Amino acid sequence: MTTDKPSKNEEEYFVRLESERIERKRRERARLTEDAEHHSHYMRCPKCGGHLETLEFHRVQVERCPDCHGLWVDHGEIDAVVGHDDKGLFTRVLGEFMSSLRGMKRK
Repeated sequence: MTTDKPSKNEEEYFVRLESERIERKRRERARLTEDAEHHSHYMRCPKCGGHLETLEFHRVQVERCPDCHGLWVDHGEIDAVVGHDDKGLFTRVLGEFMSSLRGMKRK
């Protein structure tokens, strides 16, 4: 005699499969949300939201916002400059950058 009713083991198996599928979907959705969040803020000015430009002075990269003229330096970049400032490199880099801003009109 054949019954169409699944056994307890079969029910547990399919419940486990469905639970694993739901968990995979949840993780994928969380990853996509995190990626979208990162992409929406990448190379954006933390002050005004403008698009940052990367400038290089003496092999040190800084990000500058053309809208609010904010200057952003990454942790590793500032450490490299300050750690090797025995010849006044930091002062020269900052001075050159400030000189480059003098010609710009402030909004």
